[in-house]
Amino acid sequence: MPTPKMPLMTALGADWWNDSCAPEEIAEAVSFGAVGGTSNPVIVFQAVKGRPERWLPVLDRLIVDHPTATEDDIAWMLIAELGRAAAAQFLPVFERSRGAKGYLSIQVSPKFYPDPERMVSHAVQLAALAPNIAIKAPATAAGIAAMEEMTARGIRINATVSFSVAQAVAVAQMLERGLRRARAAGHDADAIRPYITLMIGRVDDQLKRVAEKEVIAATPGVIEQSGIAVFKAAHRLFRAKGYPGTLLAAAYRHQGHWSEIIGRDVLQTIPYSWWTKFNACDHTPTLSLDHPVDEAVVAELRAKFPDFVRAYDSDGMTPAQFATYGATRHTLNQFLGGYADLIALVRTRMLA
Repeated sequence: MPTPKMPLMTALGADWWNDSCAPEEIAEAVSFGAVGGTSNPVIVFQAVKGRPERWLPVLDRLIVDHPTATEDDIAWMLIAELGRAAAAQFLPVFERSRGAKGYLSIQVSPKFYPDPERMVSHAVQLAALAPNIAIKAPATAAGIAAMEEMTARGIRINATVSFSVAQAVAVAQMLERGLRRARAAGHDADAIRPYITLMIGRVDDQLKRVAEKEVIAATPGVIEQSGIAVFKAAHRLFRAKGYPGTLLAAAYRHQGHWSEIIGRDVLQTIPYSWWTKFNACDHTPTLSLDHPVDEAVVAELRAKFPDFVRAYDSDGMTPAQFATYGATRHTLNQFLGGYADLIALVRTRMLA
């Protein structure tokens, strides 16, 4: 039997999270070295579907205990139940690391994506669930404005719905402002330690949709390196500029999304189904983050895909363009659809 690879990654000093909030998955992930986790309405819906015998009684109790609550109210009560349970599993990591690690990342309602004030209000509620909560909001103009206010209030943020170097830079520049405001307000800004997610697999997905729609022929395997190239470009820039925020890779589609971006100063949040595959694979992890993507690959991607240039170049998009980027629209639609699935489940139980 192959030696488990996730502890080897941890031994290199490279941290990773379990990209779900299912208790059984978290427990197994922590046993292999995971130091955090991720939640959102889609993940909560999947967790409930995966263990209905555990979570449907919780949902039914919430409905009985709150007879005048709306479907949305009940859904967020359920999300809070799973969030508190998951955060508690990471609390020992949080305490051992004195707050440096051990966070559960929870997403504000996807329905609030156009409204910074509602995102901030929701973030305040979610951050109060446990001491080790980070708040996810989309890296759009509205979301970045909301995250500046969250940061100024001392809330640790995790920018999500993010696919480009330009978004990462815009978030970092926002963090500089937000952290200054946090210090001025008397918060321990050094303890906030925000995260900036790049959904690398969704960069690949976007180029594949474009290639299919526009009948663009790419060399086999080239598109699959686009998200890796974007992440490495962002990391090089952050290191050179000293930007605040820890870059965090998400949205896995193949082994390279794990094995090619292992580094000590970044994070990976990996779905259970993927990290268990990586754990059992034959590849021995190495510190690969500083290994550049082949220049010929980057050149082909630049020549054939304007959407890659938008994602790869630090000035590839303006904040006003983040919300209209294809991967942003696709991801927001998926998040809203997943939230609708959770609401439909709640409605089914309420009207049973």
